[in-house]
Order: sequence, then structure tokens, then C-alpha cells
Amino acid sequence: MGLGTMARTINDFDGKALFAALDGKRQAEHLTWTELANSIWDLATDLNAARNAHGMPNHPISVSTIKNLDKMGACSCQHALFYLRWLDLAPENFLTGLSNQGKFMPICDTSHRPRWRLKDLYAAMNKKRQADGLTWQLLSEQLHCTANQLTALKTAKFATGIKIALCITQWLERPAADFIYPARW
Repeated sequence: MGLGTMARTINDFDGKALFAALDGKRQAEHLTWTELANSIWDLATDLNAARNAHGMPNHPISVSTIKNLDKMGACSCQHALFYLRWLDLAPENFLTGLSNQGKFMPICDTSHRPRWRLKDLYAAMNKKRQADGLTWQLLSEQLHCTANQLTALKTAKFATGIKIALCITQWLERPAADFIYPARW
């Protein structure tokens, strides 16, 4: 049996645990939900100001976006990075069945925000998929998603779901940090 057909353990990303961590720190710091959203957004104050000065759109984190994490148990991979940065934790800290698995994340100052390199994630996944002799359909079955969700990463401009992103990094046997960088976006 080739590597591509061997079952790998892929742990699920626990978005509700991420929400609980956010809410726990929010309560410990005596923040309202609005103050939490502002606190997360203000981690990149210089970047936000520079974008505003150049007429570039900014899309601050909203309270409803944060609270939807509790309702849905999931969010975009980019939103997850906002939350994880505020918590000073890595995505792997919220994989079910694992403990203390957090890897480093790129350090961002107030002029940068962590972002996923989705094109690099796609390229690494596609290279391994081909080397393992897998079709997109077979790989999607291993990762419990659709083939379209995987192939869409090739042209994704903004995000995919955090659950899919972490399924891919686990399948690649690489830390999420390999695909995250400090951006001036």
C-alpha cells in the first residue's frame, strides 16, 4: 500500500474551544465584546492607519464575526489568525485529541498582520497529492471535504475555512506556521 492510500490521523479543529479561550481571556481582562473586537483589530494599529491614509479598505473584526465562532464552531483561516494572535497561540493548540501541540507563529508588529499563504498551501498539497498518486476526489475523501474546496485554493484570494487549512497541514505533516507570514495587508 503506497503512502497516498495509508490512513493518516487528521484531528479536527475545535472552533468552540477557540471561542472559549477568547471568551475566557475577554472575561479575565474585563472586556466587553466590542472592546475585544477592538483589541484584536488594534494589534495592527500602524498597518490600519497606513491603509486608511492610502484609501485602502479596512474590514475590522465585528462582534458578530467573533460570536459566530461559538455558533458555527468554525471560521475562515484568516479570522482564526486574528484570534490566535490575540491569544498568542498557534492553530495546532485547538486540534482535538492533541495537547500542547502549538507551534510558533510568525511574529507580527503593529505594522503587520498574520496571513495564510494559500497559494503555497495549495502548491505543497498538489505536489504531495501527485507524488502519492491521488486524485482530487481521493484526497478530499481523506480530508473529509469536497474536491472543489481543495482545488479552489489555487485561486483563493482571501480565505478558506480554518478546518480545511489545518486538515491540509496535518496531511502534509507540516506546521501551519510554514504557511503563515507577517503581512502588510
